[in-house]
Amino acid sequence: MPSASCDILLEDIEDIVSQGDLKPQDRHSARKHVVPKARKRNTQKYLQEENSPPSDSTIPGIQKIWLRTWGCSHNNSDGEYMAGQLAAYGYEITENASDADLWLLNSCTVKNPAEDHFRNSIKKAQEENKKIVLAGCVPQAQPRQDYLKGLSIIGVQQIDRVVEVVEETIKGHSVRLLGQKKDNGKRLGGARLDLPKIRKNPLIEIISINTGCLNACTYCKTKHARGNLASYPIEELVERAKQSFQEGVCEIWLTSEDTGAYGRDIGTNLPALLWKLVEVIPEGAMLRLGMTNPPYILEHLEEMAKILNHPRVYAFLHIPVQSASDTVLMEMKREYCVADFKRVVDFLKENKTPNCKCGSLEMIQVRHVKVPGITLATDIICGFPGETDQDFQETVKLVEEYRFPSLFINQFYPRPGTPAAKMAQVPAQVKKQRTKDLSRVFHSYSPYDHKIGERQQVLVTEESFDSKFYVAHNRFYEQVLVPKNPTFMGKMIEVDIYESGKHFMKGQPVSDAKVYTPSISKPLAKGQVSGLTEPGKRIVICSTNGPSLHGTIPDHG
Repeated sequence: MPSASCDILLEDIEDIVSQGDLKPQDRHSARKHVVPKARKRNTQKYLQEENSPPSDSTIPGIQKIWLRTWGCSHNNSDGEYMAGQLAAYGYEITENASDADLWLLNSCTVKNPAEDHFRNSIKKAQEENKKIVLAGCVPQAQPRQDYLKGLSIIGVQQIDRVVEVVEETIKGHSVRLLGQKKDNGKRLGGARLDLPKIRKNPLIEIISINTGCLNACTYCKTKHARGNLASYPIEELVERAKQSFQEGVCEIWLTSEDTGAYGRDIGTNLPALLWKLVEVIPEGAMLRLGMTNPPYILEHLEEMAKILNHPRVYAFLHIPVQSASDTVLMEMKREYCVADFKRVVDFLKENKTPNCKCGSLEMIQVRHVKVPGITLATDIICGFPGETDQDFQETVKLVEEYRFPSLFINQFYPRPGTPAAKMAQVPAQVKKQRTKDLSRVFHSYSPYDHKIGERQQVLVTEESFDSKFYVAHNRFYEQVLVPKNPTFMGKMIEVDIYESGKHFMKGQPVSDAKVYTPSISKPLAKGQVSGLTEPGKRIVICSTNGPSLHGTIPDHG
């Protein structure tokens, strides 16, 4: 195609300016003849716009946050810490999900249904155009799952940096903090225990004494998230307990993936911690010990019996057996046999000691010490891969023999990435039927009928689900329902047991009995931040793995 031609050849771009055009100096001098035109504006509207941020502003620290937690008491404690830090920074923690600007979803990976609820909540948040931050064991264990793509994640050992993650998420960024807390290369128990916290129940303090465990159970996904054992020092745990009592707490729960393993990584043990803790428990307050696996409690059986007899420690122990078949326990890699479990139960509950023939643990000679009336709770998994009808019947016989007052029956769910998920599975219908059969056995006996007519001392800490009663617990951590008298809440009272059910008793308060007020100060209000009771108090939230964050508690709370 022929190219266009020009009549005049330009040597330089400046040649475009013709002789008649104004020169730059002429244009500049002409400006003095320009008269600016005044523009009227709405002064009131201008001032309003000047003082208000734009509608699409993403100023952090002013939004509403809805927090949902699934799972164990350890996870609940993590949720309380995250809520406390966010509230201390200025965010509003709301119980109304639809009003929230951001959803903080704190997940559990133990069973499939819990993860299903978590996944559905993410989907709902996305449908409602909510900002999302994910926490807990699910994203920590498998952060690359498809439904987690593009979402912010706060790791289980990074909860002290939740403000950073929420801030960046509100700004539209995706942040992931999944690292481990370490000191000179040694893994720590987690975030600091003195962080701001909002207790779900102002009367109950949940203290995680360690994270992770020493086992490698073939069905467990939590291990992938929480890792190996890492314990907090005794002095830090005692200080946390003392602070809690100063804030009106009357009941402390010690929790972890395995409390019995506490201290083995830092040269101490569970009894040593417990003896230090009971020194700071005020009269009328109580301590509840969390779940422990049989091998570790067996090593300290005699000392533990003494502690569980202490008047300020609930005579309660949660020891999962999971199965009464040694074959199944071996496939689970539980590191104990049924005789080990029975040895613990019989020593604490009865006055006999069976022989351990399995050889999984050395025989430990102990005196015939027991804890009168102790409540022993246990867990059982129905339908683990390879479980035969005979294996299951052994488990049924165990329940019939010991008639556990508290029994957690779980149908087996294969969790992705675990060795058990690759094993030959028991048919779903068989698993369901075994779960129903064992539940039927559990409901065939009444554990509390013989206690009708007893006079018991109980600690009142919460309201029943139907809001008709207050919930209290006696010396053995058995649930006792009492009348809703506001003066009872947070107090230890005497009641006469007049009725019993499968999971509870009902008590009538004794009119002339002494009422104990355990707390050395008034409990915090519901939603109040622990450790930050002064309005306008300056706080510093810092992390060993990141920059310091500063904020102020608003005067309005």
